[in-house]
Amino acid sequence: MRKLFVVALLLSPCALLPLADAGKKPKEDSEAKTGLEALQEFIGGWKGTANDKTKGFWTEKSNWSWRFKDKDRWMTFDLENSKLYKGGEVRFKDGKYQITLIDKAGKKGVFDGEMKKDVLVVERKNPDTDDTEQIKMNLAGGGDRLVYSMWIKPDGRTMFTKKLEVGYTREGVTFGVEAGGKKPECVVTGGLGTMTVSYMGQTYYVCCTGCRDAFNDNPAKILAEYNKKKKKG
Repeated sequence: MRKLFVVALLLSPCALLPLADAGKKPKEDSEAKTGLEALQEFIGGWKGTANDKTKGFWTEKSNWSWRFKDKDRWMTFDLENSKLYKGGEVRFKDGKYQITLIDKAGKKGVFDGEMKKDVLVVERKNPDTDDTEQIKMNLAGGGDRLVYSMWIKPDGRTMFTKKLEVGYTREGVTFGVEAGGKKPECVVTGGLGTMTVSYMGQTYYVCCTGCRDAFNDNPAKILAEYNKKKKKG
């Protein structure tokens, strides 16, 4: 009987551990949040002209948006009328940016890299050709221009050559600009507000469809966090 009592004491903390862990909320990925906030101004709609060495010229649109799931966050971008790609997503992990680019056939290419003097530079080795592919993205024109280019370094070579360049202009730059030049602020991320949402008869701004969905899921929580940040700031 005494042995059974000792065994019960030894097992009881272990039995409680799963219950304790189950009650814990997942921690927010602060690294991803900090890393991706450096790309906040990418969020929104863009219209641009592309020039590819083999496909020639065309016009396309791009829409960047935040995505949230539990405590995870990442960015997605859709490409409309591109002759090469459908879109993709951007994540930040272990101090590196990761871009997944999806071509028109649905095939994914994963690029890894970092910010270099305000330019996002990511690379991958194409498994089909062994060529190194490099993507560069940066803002210009005070944040109203976004330039995206792809460079190729053939296997066995040392120099990159430009394959594709797309120059975008932000859509709706003056949307909702108030007197004095004050621009609306997204209540979710603090970025440039480009669309409106409402709660209890009051109108607020968000920067993308991802933030719109996050706001609509729990507007009271979003506004409480936003007001808290404004008081601290």
